[in-house]
Amino acid sequence: MSALYRCCCLFIALGLLPVTRTATCVRAQQNLDYQVPPREILELVDVPLAPTVLMDDEHAHMVLLYRDAYSTIEDLSETELRLGGLRIDPTTNIGSRTTYYNDVKVRAVNAAPGTEAGLQGLPESPRLANFTWSPDQQMIAMTHTAEEGVEVWVADLATATVRRLTGPSVNANLRDVINWDEDGRSLLVKMLPDDRQPLIDANRSVPTGPTISVADGEKAQNRTYQDLLSNPNDEYNFEQLARSVIHRVTLDGKSTEFLPAAMYDGITFSPDGSYVLVESIERPFSYIVPYYRFPTTTTVYTRGGQPVQTVAELPLIEVMPQGFMATTTERRSIQWRADRPATLVYVQALDGGDPEQEAEYRDAIYQLEAPFAGEGRPLLKVVNRYAGIEWGDEETAVAYDRWFDTRNRKVYVFNPSDADQPARVLFDLNYQDRYSDPGDFVTTRNDYGSEVLALDGEEAYLIGDGFTAAGQFPFLHAIDLSTGEVEDLYTSTYTDRLEDLQEYDPESDRLLVRLESPTDYPNYYFRDLEEDELTQLTSFPNPFQSLQQVHKEVITYRRDDGLELTGTLYLPENYDTTSGDKLPLILWAYPREFKDKASAAQTTSNPNEFTYPYYGSPVYWVTRGYAVLDDAAFPIVGEGEEEPNDSFRSQLVANAKAAIDAVDRMGYVDRDRVAVGGHSYGAFMVANLLSHSDLFAAGIARSGAYNRTLTPFGFQSEQRNYWEAPEVYYTMSPFMHADKMKTPLLLIHGEADNNSGTYPLQSERYFNALKGLGATVRLVMLPKESHGYRAKESILHLLWEQDQWLEKHVKNKEPMRR
Repeated sequence: MSALYRCCCLFIALGLLPVTRTATCVRAQQNLDYQVPPREILELVDVPLAPTVLMDDEHAHMVLLYRDAYSTIEDLSETELRLGGLRIDPTTNIGSRTTYYNDVKVRAVNAAPGTEAGLQGLPESPRLANFTWSPDQQMIAMTHTAEEGVEVWVADLATATVRRLTGPSVNANLRDVINWDEDGRSLLVKMLPDDRQPLIDANRSVPTGPTISVADGEKAQNRTYQDLLSNPNDEYNFEQLARSVIHRVTLDGKSTEFLPAAMYDGITFSPDGSYVLVESIERPFSYIVPYYRFPTTTTVYTRGGQPVQTVAELPLIEVMPQGFMATTTERRSIQWRADRPATLVYVQALDGGDPEQEAEYRDAIYQLEAPFAGEGRPLLKVVNRYAGIEWGDEETAVAYDRWFDTRNRKVYVFNPSDADQPARVLFDLNYQDRYSDPGDFVTTRNDYGSEVLALDGEEAYLIGDGFTAAGQFPFLHAIDLSTGEVEDLYTSTYTDRLEDLQEYDPESDRLLVRLESPTDYPNYYFRDLEEDELTQLTSFPNPFQSLQQVHKEVITYRRDDGLELTGTLYLPENYDTTSGDKLPLILWAYPREFKDKASAAQTTSNPNEFTYPYYGSPVYWVTRGYAVLDDAAFPIVGEGEEEPNDSFRSQLVANAKAAIDAVDRMGYVDRDRVAVGGHSYGAFMVANLLSHSDLFAAGIARSGAYNRTLTPFGFQSEQRNYWEAPEVYYTMSPFMHADKMKTPLLLIHGEADNNSGTYPLQSERYFNALKGLGATVRLVMLPKESHGYRAKESILHLLWEQDQWLEKHVKNKEPMRR
């Protein structure tokens, strides 16, 4: 392929070259009301959700949060502004896509399941969010979005009552809306400023000049973000919506100003409550990056609101070195040290933030004492890019780093009181190697109410998922941090269910666990390790009774190159596996990149997980007479100097062929009636498979990207830009190979997709290309929907569309002429 041809493809795709009239495609429109799927699917969709469960650390109170499974199209049709990567309801001043809970119930943890009581005093038709525990965990603050705006309410768990603290004047457009003072008697709340100006209606405003962007020669290779600012009107509206006044609100509702109006983002109290760390957004804004890369100022204030010290002033970050491990050279990850009263910790790059620079150490961590002036005291250097710290006590802490190119992760144990004492690497891992994952450290609340390592002298504790070649067996380990020696305290032995270890309390030697099976809904229990006893805490029923008798198993098979793969196979109820009857098959997958075959071959699928269909699941169709191979492994491996995407297409096809061959060998399916489906990068996978193989009868591609030249500065796990790897971008783009499409394809996309790179334009342009070239294709644009779909009307229609497509092109497909 010539360079000229590649450039023409890019320019046409970007709309920089005209397309002749003979190549123009006209899309025939269909006016169709929202439809509903057949009864078998509908009865699995329209079911009540079990509540989300919250428990305080002492396990005294259980809080159950209830919500509807879906929004409505009316909800999604409310006014929405998309600014700087945010989506805001300007009427109520909260995220327009916020998930709301509509009921809260409370009971003592040691009381019997089913005895919980509803909170007394909740507002009518509650829309609750931003739940925040008080420091002593006796209360929970939350926001309620009323018609006029956002209010703050507080629940008293001992009395199961709730009361309102503020009127509808809260600004919940940015994070940290509610912040408990460490004394538990008041909160810092972001409120609307009195001087907020009316927003500009872009549809009615008269421009005063053009919008101009400039480049000064520095490389700014940013991903294709959506919902960005695009003109001075957007800048003005963003600032008005981001500005707030911080008020101190007492539990009796008294409100006083703490800090004057600014664009406040993060707010955190020091562990002892004597200081407050506040981050504010500054100008200039950007039209090419989201708000979290705008300039910020981070300042420490006293508990009374007096400024102490500005500890960081980050500039606008439009320009950074290339690569996932690139970062700023300024102070970052500024946080309070959880095990001390009021000590700040921050990180700075030692390699100029450039992953291409050779460096013995990439990052250094520093601590800064009051009054927080000058340079911090060095604590630790890490080989890879800093990824977090778990604080323990004055002499013990655990740090993490990671490096994308090698998939390496290191875990260090170090003494934060003695920087001269070298840190010791506790674990040196490939983070994609799930079989070797040592687990996560158990934490506890210290005297300041902060989460720190649960320590017994030199001993800490790890809870792990327990994936092995023989199955999943979650574990609790004790580890001696001085020697690295590990002791097994408990390993689940279930082979017919999954025991998910949630929390461990060393003092009581008790685990909080969640048990489930394919037909038993997940419920919570206490496991007493000394007595080896289970105490049931919840009894949520299975709402998906029609899947009770569905056959489910994880199958293992090999790709042509010997790589071991897995998938979860579902067969219809009452299907006789010895009958020889051939079922239509739906294969659903999502490609994942690996740097080694050993990690790619590992399985994290567990047949004992509860069978929980959700709007995007293919499992519904097992009730319609299909076999379903869900979560089929689709690894894309690039070892050594080779990148995974260098052989993306051939590995996709090999994965698909291996999956179909495996189920076919079992004698269950008609390989002439196989559909493939996927969402997002899975949709990209579908389009490639249909273009470059003859394995499938039809495909379903939801919210995908099909032209990689429209994401020229990287996508998914690809760090190279288009001009560094044009053959890869061209080869991987289904749009460039639309002429090869001979298989019926259903394209679905949300009209308001906000995901980086998956613009709705991607599906629209791909549809036009396919239609113009004579392919069988249907494009469904879901009004108001984003990258994931929320409205019940949309989801029911989505399922109807998929069912119609599968019935016509797969189950009842006309026999092939041979």
